[in-house]
Amino acid sequence: MSSVGTSKGILEIAKLGVYVAIPIVLMYTFANNSSNINRIMGGRSYVVYPKEAPLPPLPEELRQMAKELSRNKNIVSN
Repeated sequence: MSSVGTSKGILEIAKLGVYVAIPIVLMYTFANNSSNINRIMGGRSYVVYPKEAPLPPLPEELRQMAKELSRNKNIVSN
C-alpha cells in the first residue's frame, strides 16, 4: 500500500517540475535572444489606429456657432 502512495508522490513532484520548468525555459529562451520574440511578434500588428481625424472646434468657435444658430431661429420665428 505504501508503494502506491510513493508512486503518486513521485508523479506529483514530476508534474510540479514540469509546471515550473516550462515558464522558466520559455523566459530564458526569449529573454536571452530577443530576435526570437521579434520573429514571433514582429509580423503582427496588434493595435491599428485609425487615421487622424480633424480636431473638434474650440469652445469659442462653439459659442459663436450657438449665437449664430439662435440668431437664425429668432429671424425665422419673427
